[in-house]
Amino acid sequence: MKLLTLLPRLISILAIGFVSIFSLDAFDHGTFSEQLFDFMMHMIPTFVLIIILAIAWKWELIGGIIYVLLGIGISPLIYTNSYLTIILITFPFILSGLLFILSHFLRKKSSKIPNP
Repeated sequence: MKLLTLLPRLISILAIGFVSIFSLDAFDHGTFSEQLFDFMMHMIPTFVLIIILAIAWKWELIGGIIYVLLGIGISPLIYTNSYLTIILITFPFILSGLLFILSHFLRKKSSKIPNP
């Protein structure tokens, strides 16, 4: 049960870290202020994902649903003639969303079972 609680959080943190790596390409041109502005613009998806993770951390069902919808909804937008792109970017969020939902229902079910 503890593994099922920690696993979606770990997957989400790693996936957010992976997505945030793409913002480092902002440092390849322009002045420092332009680079910093570009970097902050590229980090907006990371900030949104961190907010969703905070929601999922507190309310597993709501956060899990948001992660699943986000993963499914963004898949057509990032499709670039390669399913590998979809698998690398959206699958971790769909998986962690499903695990958050599963964790919610298992926790709810285990709290209803009386201890002998």
